[in-house]
Amino acid sequence: MDKPRLAWAVTGSGHYIEECLEFLMTLDSVDLYLSQAGEEVLKMYGIKLDEVRDRMPVFRDKAASSPPVGRFYTGYYHSFVMAPTTSNTVAKCILGIADSLVTNLYSQAGKCRVPSIVYPCDIAPEMETTAPGGKKVMVYPRPVDLDATDKLRVFPYTQVVESVDELIEAVNRRLKSLGVA
Repeated sequence: MDKPRLAWAVTGSGHYIEECLEFLMTLDSVDLYLSQAGEEVLKMYGIKLDEVRDRMPVFRDKAASSPPVGRFYTGYYHSFVMAPTTSNTVAKCILGIADSLVTNLYSQAGKCRVPSIVYPCDIAPEMETTAPGGKKVMVYPRPVDLDATDKLRVFPYTQVVESVDELIEAVNRRLKSLGVA
């Protein structure tokens, strides 16, 4: 390893997934992690995994113990990004449940004091999002989901962002602070 890398996880949320991936594809020294649902959602939105693999390593949720999470303990990753992030993943994270590749990554990043940037899909009582096929639709997150997002905001080493623009700004600020941007 020449220098630490950025770990980025995609869960099963389609909330501005095309814009998140468009930004991700501009970055260097990134490893992409996909939950099983994240892999399904990429297909639903017509995002070709082979094109992503041409730019960066891609890890899929296939092993029960999530072996790649050990990389946080060796300094392999300087930051962890979850974008976009489902309400299910956020709920598991705030409860300390690390039973999947992505939730295990978040858990281990926190244990190693590696900063995480999270873009939850549920951030306001009314939101516009893009459905597969490009149609804009309104969604109305449940109070339980909004509450979970609020709880995540106070976790150590975690920054919650509320838009793709905030995501880009937070990631760029983090990379600049490390001298890699």
